[in-house]
Amino acid sequence: MLKSPELPDCYYPNQPTLVCPNSPTPNHSLYLSNLDDQKFLRFSIKYLYLFQKPVSSDTLKSSLSRVLVHYYPLAGRLIWTTSLDDHKLEVDCNGEGAVFAEAFMDITAQEFLEFSRKPNRSWRKLLHRVDALTFVDVPPLIVQVTNLRCGGMILCTAINHCICDGIGTSQFLHAWAHLTAKQNLDPPILPVHSRHVLKPRSPPHAPFPHPQFTRTNPNARPDTCHVDIFKLLQSQPVVPTSLTFTPAHLLRLKRQCVPSLKCTTFEALASHTWRSWVRSLDLSPSLNVKLLFSVNVRNKLSPEIPQGYYGNGFVLGCAQAHVKDLTTANLHRAVMSVQRAKSALTDDYVRSMVDLLEDKTVKTDLSASFVISQWAKLGLEDLDFGEGKPIHMGPVSSDIYCLFLPVVGDVNSVRVQVSVPESVVEKFEYHMMNECCLDKEENGEENNNGLI
Repeated sequence: MLKSPELPDCYYPNQPTLVCPNSPTPNHSLYLSNLDDQKFLRFSIKYLYLFQKPVSSDTLKSSLSRVLVHYYPLAGRLIWTTSLDDHKLEVDCNGEGAVFAEAFMDITAQEFLEFSRKPNRSWRKLLHRVDALTFVDVPPLIVQVTNLRCGGMILCTAINHCICDGIGTSQFLHAWAHLTAKQNLDPPILPVHSRHVLKPRSPPHAPFPHPQFTRTNPNARPDTCHVDIFKLLQSQPVVPTSLTFTPAHLLRLKRQCVPSLKCTTFEALASHTWRSWVRSLDLSPSLNVKLLFSVNVRNKLSPEIPQGYYGNGFVLGCAQAHVKDLTTANLHRAVMSVQRAKSALTDDYVRSMVDLLEDKTVKTDLSASFVISQWAKLGLEDLDFGEGKPIHMGPVSSDIYCLFLPVVGDVNSVRVQVSVPESVVEKFEYHMMNECCLDKEENGEENNNGLI
């Protein structure tokens, strides 16, 4: 068994190759909506899958070339628009291809599982890094297949967030898996690439307040009284935390709100995680802290975004409260704030947000915000390339953004992963588990497997 959480280096028998669509695809520039083209989304969503049984690289490359016929923007390249607005991106759908790397790592699947409870930086070895000067120069899709000593396989993907959101990444991965396992069938859902349903109005009209955003003013004097939590977190060592909430834990949280308030599992867990994070950081009681969380708006707009829409179809809901209220009031109040933020996301409000983002000085306000992204209900853990579902699924690395992750084999549990300052890890984990912890006998297994 490995004695260190540091993974061994990958051995690459060959240079990475480009996998192109196996038949002609449209050759044009693809417009990105204002929801796609946010600076906040200029990164790649990086998934890690561990499989007990491998699928040959030739088979995966063959099916990838077929699925890229449908998902051809992922085989293109990001470029700046040729208009006067040099701050806007589009996709050059040129069929250049996705990067595909093959590697071997001297480790078994079970050894990797021993260390999968808590992410570490060495996981980045499992995803080929492209030498690029800027984010725009990174291909939209990068894949690495790493074969293991035991015969298992780790599949890592990096998918450009400007091209699609979590629903889109799941849709693509399932289509790829479908074409791998059932080679003679088309994907069950075909992507819709046109983004014009989310085009801004002319002229833009943003009558609503949007606390999710702030404006960049290069001439403004620094506010010495303002606390930038985001910069504070980035300036110190952070440690990944990962906590699994079972149905019993989640029920405990929701019961704190009934009978006066009914809430969803997400609302209860998001509110609880927000409060625990704030409590652990010892912030000023008067500081206003925001909770930004992703909300799918595909069914909130009129006309509705079509099925298969392959762009970012989510916006950030924004709940906010003062530190003193989050630390002293009960969970009920935080949940109400989250519910108000969700109910505000009407058709008119989302259209206002799209129009607001025409102003390129507008950016997501991360300075005093806790960000949660919901991966737990996207079906990511059900990916099957024909040799069985994964025995582990998660991100390639941990960040100060919080992820709600699926738990393989337990559809009703949720794993919360976020990196926090090293100095507050124990405090954060205590607050996270204290309000929903069960009796010692009932929670014995969770102490071993849930808190990791």
